[in-house]
Amino acid sequence: MAVELPPLPYDYTALEPYIGEQTLRIHHDKHHAKYVTTTNALIAGTELESADIETIVRASYGKNQGLFNNAAQSYNHAFYWDSIKPNGGGKPTGKLAALIDRDFGSFDKFKAELTNAALTAFGSGWAWLVWTPSGLKVTKTIGADNPLTDAGHIPILTIDVWEHAYYLNYQNLRNTYVETVIDKLINWEFAEKQLPANA
Repeated sequence: MAVELPPLPYDYTALEPYIGEQTLRIHHDKHHAKYVTTTNALIAGTELESADIETIVRASYGKNQGLFNNAAQSYNHAFYWDSIKPNGGGKPTGKLAALIDRDFGSFDKFKAELTNAALTAFGSGWAWLVWTPSGLKVTKTIGADNPLTDAGHIPILTIDVWEHAYYLNYQNLRNTYVETVIDKLINWEFAEKQLPANA
C-alpha cells in the first residue's frame, strides 16, 4: 500500500482571502506531493512498503533521516489540511473546550501559548496542540519533526509555519498568518475528533 497524496478537503479557493489559491496549489500539489513521491520511492522494496504513514514515521525516526523527513512531512501536511477549513476559527465547544479550559486556564491563555509556539519555531516548523496522558499541551517542532515520535502523544491540531505555507499571502508577517489561522480557519470539529476516548 503506497502512501497516497490525499486531495484537499476543500476547493483551492475555499480559504480565500486568508490563504490564496496559488498558495494552496503550490503547497499541496508541489510541496506535499513531492514528500509523498519521495517517501514511496524510499520505501519501495523494503519492509515498510505496505505500512501506513504513521508506522513509517515512527519506524524511521532516528534511523533513516531522509525517509523520516519525507514521511513525517507527508503526515504533517495531511494533518494540517484537516486542521483548517473555510469558516473555521473562533473558539471550540464541547469536550475540547472544557479540556482547554482545564489544562490552560482559559481559551485566551491557550491561544497565547499556541501563538507563541508558532512564532518561536525557529526557521521552518510546526505548532501543535497535543493530547498527552497528563493533559493537553502545546508544542512546537522544527523541520519535519512531529508528536508521533513521543510515546503516548496524540496530535490534535497543527499550524504549518514553514514559509511556503504563508509567504505568498503574508510575506514575512508570520504573526499575522498565525493569528488569522487561529481566528478564521482552525477546524475545531476535526480537532475534537482526534481526542482519545479516555481524554
